Amino acid sequence: MSKLAGMEGSASRVLLRAVELDGAARLAEALVCYQEGIQLLLDVLKATTDEAKKEKYRERIGEYMDRAEEIKKHVQLEKEAGKYHEQIHIAAGSVGNSYGRLFKPYIDQTLTEIMNFLRFCELLVKSDCQVRRIHLTTGEEEGPRQEEQKGRLGGLGESLQQYGISLEVQYSHTLHDREIRFSNGWIIKIGRGLDIFRPTKGQFQIGFCDYDLRECHETTVDIFHNKHLKTSTHGDVSS
Repeated sequence: MSKLAGMEGSASRVLLRAVELDGAARLAEALVCYQEGIQLLLDVLKATTDEAKKEKYRERIGEYMDRAEEIKKHVQLEKEAGKYHEQIHIAAGSVGNSYGRLFKPYIDQTLTEIMNFLRFCELLVKSDCQVRRIHLTTGEEEGPRQEEQKGRLGGLGESLQQYGISLEVQYSHTLHDREIRFSNGWIIKIGRGLDIFRPTKGQFQIGFCDYDLRECHETTVDIFHNKHLKTSTHGDVSS
């Protein structure tokens, strides 16, 4: 397969995923895929010398750009009206639901603070957002596990400081909601909290390292947007 054919194949796969997500009304995720797919097609266009093919690529790019713009405007209007709500159902045993896939559409350069773990924090460190504070509300362990819990969170806090991010931990004995709140207005509620992945049968199993390939427990993910969200609001996650 030629390099150009490989590039076109990659663009087609991403755009096919965008159309699937669009059809399932997972608009924020679809928008990200449309944008990524359009950029891949633009790269193909630049590398193509056949004028007839170039014209076809331009038509496809135009169609996908129009749809992406429609979605962007729709999501923005829903956000402004405080009506945005999207629900994702994760089937038992399904794969392709890593934190990167689930949260990437809502982590952008306007995100500066997260309220309400190791892999989730790693996702934030690698993203383009400007997060400087993470506020975690969690239940407190009892007995010997209490010191272990505090030691782990303390170690994570020290590690995050190397990236200019502070971790604030608040313990609650009445915690019941499991949600993540972003300072850019996105609120994500997960039925199981961040504990959505099934353990693999061993360290040498597909999915042990790549969580896109890790099977999931069944749960639902509800996504809302609140333009009036204040950064002082506490968010919760169970650990």
